[in-house]
Amino acid sequence: MAARHESGNNRERRIAYLGRNLGSGFLFGVGMVAFIDETVFHQLLHWHHFYDKSTSDIGLISDGLFHAFSWFATIGALFMFADLRRRNVWVKKRWLGGSLLGSGIFQLYDGTIQHKLMRLHQIRYVDDVAVYDIIWNSLAVVMIVAGSLLAARARKEVETAEGSGAR
Repeated sequence: MAARHESGNNRERRIAYLGRNLGSGFLFGVGMVAFIDETVFHQLLHWHHFYDKSTSDIGLISDGLFHAFSWFATIGALFMFADLRRRNVWVKKRWLGGSLLGSGIFQLYDGTIQHKLMRLHQIRYVDDVAVYDIIWNSLAVVMIVAGSLLAARARKEVETAEGSGAR
């Protein structure tokens, strides 16, 4: 009976921390996709800088600030993740769903607001950038949908678990 009470208590604690699981995953996803964007498209492929409306020096400075942002987001998310693990309330599916949501929302924001509305930079400077835009934003939407479904499924599984401690 004591083990059942402990499992039920852990379930309640996990329910209470579902938001933090999502938030930690979301922040990690933002940091991860920002890091990949900076590393692959800015540094390795040289397709653009974070800010392309000035000199190359200003572009490099903006890339450095963007890179620092990605690391701060990632490190902050990992501190939250460690706390979830320490408290034994980490819900893997919820956290991964949050990671996909954070990645997708950041990528969609980058592809629509930064690329098109603010015109800070384009994905790539070519004659027909539409192909790149479609792929970039479509991948973002896929990540958002997958993350939403995964996060919602994890929430339902934790909330409907009958004290089994299932993740």
